Amino acid sequence: MEPIWAVGLMTGTVLDGNIDVALIKTDGERIADTGTYTLAPYPQSIRALLEETLRQARAWNFEGAEPAIFREAEEALTRAQSAAVKDLVESQGMRMAEIGVVGFHGQTVLHRAPQPGRIGRTRQLGDGELMASLLGTKVAYDFRSADVAAGGQGAPLAAAYHAALLKEADPSGNTAVLNLGGVGNITWWDGKDNIVAFDTGPANAPVNDFIKAKRLGEMDRDGRLAAAGRVDEERLARLLQHPYLTKPYPKSLDRFDFTAAMAEGLNAEDGAATLTAFTVSAVGKALDLLPRRPKRLAVSGGRHNPTMMAMLESRAGVEVVQAETLGWKGDAVEAECFAFLAVRVLRGLPISFPSTTGAPEPLRGGKLAG
Repeated sequence: MEPIWAVGLMTGTVLDGNIDVALIKTDGERIADTGTYTLAPYPQSIRALLEETLRQARAWNFEGAEPAIFREAEEALTRAQSAAVKDLVESQGMRMAEIGVVGFHGQTVLHRAPQPGRIGRTRQLGDGELMASLLGTKVAYDFRSADVAAGGQGAPLAAAYHAALLKEADPSGNTAVLNLGGVGNITWWDGKDNIVAFDTGPANAPVNDFIKAKRLGEMDRDGRLAAAGRVDEERLARLLQHPYLTKPYPKSLDRFDFTAAMAEGLNAEDGAATLTAFTVSAVGKALDLLPRRPKRLAVSGGRHNPTMMAMLESRAGVEVVQAETLGWKGDAVEAECFAFLAVRVLRGLPISFPSTTGAPEPLRGGKLAG
């Protein structure tokens, strides 16, 4: 298949109020052109709607009928993201007819990893059929459900794209890719046939929620609070005994599996410092689980926080570089990933693997609308 233009969409569980939109040209195996990328802010009304949706999703917890707010939020975010796609494409002087497929991840509102004797559950909001009708093009969506139904974790799904990037940037197997969104996830490729990916632990979600609860903004911007604080080392040592951190992969997390309550009783600075230290120390433990500890971490999401990056290098014991060092657009990587996966869905190629999600075999996934 010849490479085609595809648009990818991502809105993370960190709920930063932005839609990540990226345009790439790919055949689903190699990246021919990374095109362009933008952040399209949600209106405040949709941000508030999504926060309430997440609250109701936790109360629902896959028991009984879905909350009515799901339908309202799904239509609102689908329309907003469709408009963001159209704006990006038109800003490049292109028409939607030139776009082969759109990869629509949707908004994860609840994720439960599988347990012994019980398959997992996952729910992303996003109406692929509505988006296809609004844009007049094919839309790949619902990327995780098939993997979960087959007994996989349903996450992380970025491994196929991360591996494609690594094959161009560092085929030695000495570099792993780290994304610190609401949850942290890592991809390691040995330079040959083995790809490993899993969720490392919490990332920015607990810190953001802690700062919001203190009424000090939406996040610890630039890590300033954490830089001014002191890590509660005794508390950190207790937190690092959590069984998830030494559990063998494949494994995945919900945004709320680790919460801001970990910093309960601490002031804003010390709480931010302790939660940040926990995030990066969990990454260090994740590196120890890999078949071979990488010498370098290329960070996409989370790299704008210099305090977190400095702590990552010292506490995880690894060289840390920004994604741009390898020629990537760090902010765009996750959205580009879903453009890449959309083309794989279109071609019937697998998007998850036994060593990334625990799927029983390399699995095709996603639904196709339009």
